[in-house]
Amino acid sequence: MSPRMSAGERREMAIEAAVAAFARGGYEGTSTGVIAERIGVSQPYMFRLFPSKRALFLAAVDRCFDEVGAAMREGAGGLYGPAAIEAMAAAYRRLLGERPEFLQLQLTIYATAIADEELRAIGHERWRQLWRLVAELSGASPAEVLRFISVGMFVNVLTAFDIPYTPGTDKLAPSVHEWAMRGGEPGSP
Repeated sequence: MSPRMSAGERREMAIEAAVAAFARGGYEGTSTGVIAERIGVSQPYMFRLFPSKRALFLAAVDRCFDEVGAAMREGAGGLYGPAAIEAMAAAYRRLLGERPEFLQLQLTIYATAIADEELRAIGHERWRQLWRLVAELSGASPAEVLRFISVGMFVNVLTAFDIPYTPGTDKLAPSVHEWAMRGGEPGSP
């Protein structure tokens, strides 16, 4: 018999399950019952862990932003300047490769925020924190931080559409240009 889990452990499992569920189904298309079933609890117990579906969704949103920030910190790992920027970009690409649900959830967050004032406010603060984190870790100028974040958003699009690209400051644009000029199929180099 396995040991009983604490409410904190179940809460953690619920957030992880919510990330995956909301990433796939969006906010409106995901039920707390599906998430509860995934972690092996009843729906009433789920509501003891999180008072509402919205609270669970916002916990998943926080987890997504937290994981992106953690990837940036880990990537920079004491580097500074352009080396930190390249390392953070590589760490972000790894995150998307290892946990594609984080990209799916980001896209869900952006789409949901269009009609959700509270989520937009959360997004304002979390993007402010991300901007500051990149600037502090790298020492990059505002223009360099903008480029880094813009390229990251572009990588989100490339990843979502399975467009092949070669990462790196001097390789990304030529690789995407080559793909676009060839009229490549999804996922083809």
